[in-house]
Amino acid sequence: MAPTTLRPIRPEDRLSLVEHLDELRKRLILCVVVFVGCFGLCLWQGDLILDVVNRPLERTAFKQDKKESKDPFERTAAFQAQLRKSALASAANFDSLASTAEDAETRRNYEELATQYRVLARAVPPREARRPVTLGVGEPFTATVRVAAYAALLIALPILLFQAYAFVLPAFSREERNVALPLMTMVPFLFIAGVVFAYFMILPNAIDFLQNFNDDNFDILLQAKDYYRFAIMLMIVMGVCFQVPVGILAFTRLGIISVSQLRRSRRYTIIGIAVVAMLLPGQDPVTMLSLMAPLYVLFEGSILLASLIERRAAKREAAEPDDPDDLEA
Repeated sequence: MAPTTLRPIRPEDRLSLVEHLDELRKRLILCVVVFVGCFGLCLWQGDLILDVVNRPLERTAFKQDKKESKDPFERTAAFQAQLRKSALASAANFDSLASTAEDAETRRNYEELATQYRVLARAVPPREARRPVTLGVGEPFTATVRVAAYAALLIALPILLFQAYAFVLPAFSREERNVALPLMTMVPFLFIAGVVFAYFMILPNAIDFLQNFNDDNFDILLQAKDYYRFAIMLMIVMGVCFQVPVGILAFTRLGIISVSQLRRSRRYTIIGIAVVAMLLPGQDPVTMLSLMAPLYVLFEGSILLASLIERRAAKREAAEPDDPDDLEA
């Protein structure tokens, strides 16, 4: 009977088709279990995850310093801010009058008016960032589940990638494994770095530009499913784009392309990066430039790293004796 636990498979092992399918089934079951566990955790902490995803909207708070805005939401926010300011000023004035009043009844009236104005100031809603709106009956539930699923995929990704690598590893030759192993360990870290970069750098700037562009002519409401789709797709795509160093290092280590060829193709690379940024979520110039800049930096950094590895490999080959007789000597 086949074992129920996963075992490491050596490159020299020869498995039958049934054994390959059995191993694939076990690894798929393990991946599903890990994803379901992460999904349950993310669904349990749904409020926290939604709060984290909504945080980039803080920069799109209604701008109270925007003069003569035609946006009714910004005008309402400006009115509330001015009302709160006026109520606090009136309360301070009545407190001052109460402190100088000689008549006890007059002093009491001033104090009551000051108290009422302070209550009014506390009742004015504070300045808050926009929140996504829901239009369908079940949209709050579906949006929460969708965000929890994407967050679970992000958390479980390192384990999923390891299982995929462990399944295909026996098909590699020894030289290919020496190239693939360090590169595969970079994949989850680069993915997380791309997601973090998109969350802190690209997403807030893109939302701020898009939500305040020509807003005098629109009543801007941000629907939850559209915002979460845009934010999550942007972070996932940026995490995938951060795998550029892995691909470049793999091609150079396997001899498919050389470092000199990469250096000569810089102008074509810039055009390719611009096309990729144009096809990604958010076709505005701010988002495109925010996407292009890190991709080109990663490309140049990959060339530098590949050149360094190539130089070290050449030094090692030069230091190793070609003739086995030299070793005996």
